[in-house]
Amino acid sequence: MIAPDTRRARAAVFAVFGINGFLLAVWVVHIPAVQERAGIGNATLGTLLLMLAVGAIGGMQATGRLADRFGSDRTTTVAGAALAVAAVGPGLASQTWQLAIALVLFGFANGALDVSMNSQAVVVEQRYRRPIMAAFHGLFSVGGVAGSLVGAAMLAAGWAPAMSLAVAGAAGLVVVAVASGQLVRVPRRKDHDGAAPRGGYSRRVVLLGGLAFVLMLCEGVANDWSVLQVKEHLGSPDSVAALAFGVFSATMTIGRFTADRVATRIGPVALVRYGALVAAVGMGAVIVSPWLPLTLVGWGLFGVGLAGAVPQLFTAAGNMTTGSPGANMSRVVGMGYIGFLAGPACIGWLSEATSLTAAMVVPLACVLGAAVMAPQVRENARATRVRGRSG
Repeated sequence: MIAPDTRRARAAVFAVFGINGFLLAVWVVHIPAVQERAGIGNATLGTLLLMLAVGAIGGMQATGRLADRFGSDRTTTVAGAALAVAAVGPGLASQTWQLAIALVLFGFANGALDVSMNSQAVVVEQRYRRPIMAAFHGLFSVGGVAGSLVGAAMLAAGWAPAMSLAVAGAAGLVVVAVASGQLVRVPRRKDHDGAAPRGGYSRRVVLLGGLAFVLMLCEGVANDWSVLQVKEHLGSPDSVAALAFGVFSATMTIGRFTADRVATRIGPVALVRYGALVAAVGMGAVIVSPWLPLTLVGWGLFGVGLAGAVPQLFTAAGNMTTGSPGANMSRVVGMGYIGFLAGPACIGWLSEATSLTAAMVVPLACVLGAAVMAPQVRENARATRVRGRSG
């Protein structure tokens, strides 16, 4: 029987994941308007978006220790509020340097929230005594869809970027304020000399981080290149090629809401292994298919296969018995995020030498490697079940 306060904590974490996806999506759909307001070209924008990523990685690394020192509930509340406030910054920027500062702060807050909310999600999952992590990530996807629709409506209504982002940020502050009172209170962790534990890049952290790297690399490739791959390989018009990303996103979201039940039945190791193999079949179809329907099926299978894998890694990192949960989480999430950024760049470089479809052998190799590395989540899955029975 799940206690009412634990159910409320789960709902609160759902809300935080959802508002994170919502705020990011509202920002993304306003990128062209922000670019026009700041008067910058595509090259400058690309550099500034890289600074956003650097800020995110910095936020991830800084927050791991803070979550250990103060508790993931507190850092989730602070980081969520900071992200809501920082979301307004890009809409106010009218010069390049202002946008640069705004994006670094926005990225830092987003990275901090990423680590904090995943750490809190692990705590709630431990109380549930069964896998629930993938559903949290599903809410992030739902929030992204909602943010895209709301942002598009704001643009259609002629709202200025500052107004749109301010309204979205205000909504974020309300959601975080309501959710903060329901999060699981995590006491400060200390070692024998009174200092908060730090942990380190242990072999297991590196292996889990490497697995996160290759899997999130694949997700980044699908996000940035699926539409162009269909257009280039099959000669499809833009409106038809866009179906590739739509199918991938839909199957990814659906998969995240079903992955927890699958993990309960077959275990996280099998979920990661067979999910990666399903993704490999899908990507293989994308590479060899001369027909649009088969290509779309391939991108759909790729989304299904990836959907439940990454959440299992975050659960494993948060349940490690060595090091500290926050630091372990920040390192695994950070390595995964680097893969998410590196993947699209790698594909872009390779496609210049070969073709975009031929370059897709990189994500194919990555998911096959992930299938081999799947046993890395076994030990922590066992620890989670033990803690659940003793809780």
